[in-house]
Parts: sequence; C-alpha cells; structure tokens
Amino acid sequence: MMALPDSRNNNIMTGDNPLIVGWREWVSLPELGIRFIKAKIDTGARSSALHTFSLERFTRGGETWLRFGVHPKQQATRPERFAEARMIDERWVTDSGGHRERRPVILTPLAVGGLSWPIEVTLTDRDTMRFRLLIGRTAMQHGLIVNPGASYLTGRRKQDTRTR
Repeated sequence: MMALPDSRNNNIMTGDNPLIVGWREWVSLPELGIRFIKAKIDTGARSSALHTFSLERFTRGGETWLRFGVHPKQQATRPERFAEARMIDERWVTDSGGHRERRPVILTPLAVGGLSWPIEVTLTDRDTMRFRLLIGRTAMQHGLIVNPGASYLTGRRKQDTRTR
C-alpha cells in the first residue's frame, strides 16, 4: 500500500499551509499516465471518481488488478489513455442522482499546484458527466481549501493541439 508523504518532504499540504483551489482545476494522475485532466473539486461528494471504459480485472501476484481506458478530455473520446492499477477495494457508491453502483477503488497519486499525495479513486463511466474526474472530500483531507467562486487557482493549462 502506498504510504502518505509527510510534510517534511514538501509534497503535501499541512494545516498551516493549505493549498487553495477553485471549484475546477487542472490536475495530473501521473501513475496513470494522465498529464492533464480537468477536475471538479466537489465538497458535496465523499469519494473521488474517474471516468473509465473497457474495465478489465486480472490477477497479478495473487492480487486483483484493473486495466482500463480513460478519456482525459471533456466531451471527447480522443485521446485515449490505458492504465493498470491494483484494486484496493470495491464499494457501493451513491451518485448525485441517487443511483447506487458497486465500484472498484484504486489508490493513485494526485498532483495539483506543484504538490502530490495519494488518493482513493473509484472507477466508473462518467461519459455523460461534464467532468471526467471528480475530486471528493476524502482526497481533500490533507489541507485542500476550496474557493467555490474561483477556477484554476493553481494555473491554467495552455491549450494546444498535441495529444497528451
């Protein structure tokens, strides 16, 4: 299991030095090969959720792993990224519409504003949702503060035509 970094290595926020973010931010999921993905920072959601497709389970070293595809751009099916991650749990999640779904959970680093820390992420089909990544409260517990009236406080991604 991934260990949480401590504040001495400056990779995570502390209560004295929180990271202030807007309600939407550009973030990275580096271990999944996702350099840029627009995320909704949602204090109303407990869990974080990533849009995935072609989800497959397999066994590696006696543990359950997941292979899945990600569309990192909103409202687009290109580019596609494929990743593998160890499944750490499977949980029932109730979405904002009241629908319950059993979802696999992975642990992966989230990078935002020059900082990085591991978060639990549920994998689900968010194709009809505006944001492909939702960051919930449990991912914010290390000192993230949300300014709901602001966007992209950690910086804007320069728009370009290169495939990321």
